[in-house]
Amino acid sequence: MGCNRNCGLIAGAVIGAVLAVFGGILMPVGDMLIEKTIKKEVVLEEGTIAFKNWVKTGTDVYRQFWIFDVQNPDEVTVNSSKIKVKQRGPYTYRVRYLAKENITQDPETHTVSFLQPNGAIFEPSLSVGTEDDTFTILNLAVAAAPQLYPNTFMQGILNSFIKKSKSSMFQNRTLKELLWGYTDPFLNLVPYPITTTIGVFYPYNNTADGIYKVFNGKDDISKVAIIDTYKGRKSIYAVFGAEINLKGIPVYRFILPSFAFASPFQNPDNHCFCTEKIISKNCTLYGVLDIGKCKEGKPVYISLPHFLHGSPELAEPIESLSPNEEEHSTYLDVEPITGFTLRFAKRLQVNMLVKPAKKIEALKNLKHNYIVPILWLNETGTIGDEKAEMFRNQVTGKINLLGLVEIVLLSVGVVMFIAFMISYCACRSKRVN
Repeated sequence: MGCNRNCGLIAGAVIGAVLAVFGGILMPVGDMLIEKTIKKEVVLEEGTIAFKNWVKTGTDVYRQFWIFDVQNPDEVTVNSSKIKVKQRGPYTYRVRYLAKENITQDPETHTVSFLQPNGAIFEPSLSVGTEDDTFTILNLAVAAAPQLYPNTFMQGILNSFIKKSKSSMFQNRTLKELLWGYTDPFLNLVPYPITTTIGVFYPYNNTADGIYKVFNGKDDISKVAIIDTYKGRKSIYAVFGAEINLKGIPVYRFILPSFAFASPFQNPDNHCFCTEKIISKNCTLYGVLDIGKCKEGKPVYISLPHFLHGSPELAEPIESLSPNEEEHSTYLDVEPITGFTLRFAKRLQVNMLVKPAKKIEALKNLKHNYIVPILWLNETGTIGDEKAEMFRNQVTGKINLLGLVEIVLLSVGVVMFIAFMISYCACRSKRVN
């Protein structure tokens, strides 16, 4: 009888030990099997689920615009006063609904390059007004003239066309004109061949954005879909911010750091954005990047909305700006196992430099330079409820279930082993006594 009891206790302890070991082994082995299965489907190559959804996204992506409507144009033009602006928006368009084109895999660098066709569909139900809403904004052509033609003789000639067209420092334009283009009356009078259509995003429809080059995740799943280069240049980076929950899915939030818009003095990687010494205050101005080289020399600057994280002198000549981290920062919410971006918000502001010009009457009374905010945008997309449920069932649900099984096996095994060993030792002690 005693032998049977002891044998039973030892058997129970052995079973507990086996369960505990099995649970321990299941952790790395199960994780490895899941990772292998996931990796097979999330790499960006022909035939995978990820590739099919990546070529033409099933998630609606929207681009919202807020326009800075100038309230005191005459005061600024005559007295070089502070520019009073009123933010109006959002005006919303659906974008990135067209399939990617010219997709080319590079097996050596584990990247895939592509073009993203451009298209924008206005969404009235998500907007505060219509595309025909009118705004008082900086005259883009007049403001660019001193930068493009610094020679005073040329400025004198251009001034005659500006006056004849009755153009000034500011103009009234509809939303549709401002964004997608209009025939400028001043440029239309210039007698030599130039582009007379101008707009913040002109041309856009029926064009393509890129070339993008992103990692396909073949060698490193954590890099899947991350941009390597854009138009041959390194992309702006993001840094880890926090771990949050998105529709029941744990995600890592990555944010665009203020360092990305730092001056070359603070961030040497931005040296190519400092193209002159006066406006940039000897390359110490921070919070804006000069992208004039990408805009045929036009004095265009990008920043975070409302000059968030910018030098105080940027906002000093502009009234009614109120930078806010929550509303104006850029972020990505990335699922850490697959590397998929499940939500993002890309927020940028488009600004234009306008300088005093004695030979151009519309600008001759200005006493200092202005970097004038034109608009800011929020391009955003979030995984839909249906796809989030599918993701939870196929990825996070299975991982959570496996994790639960691992913990149960390990816990039950350890408890059984300890309990049976204690009982066995107690029985042995009683027999000895």
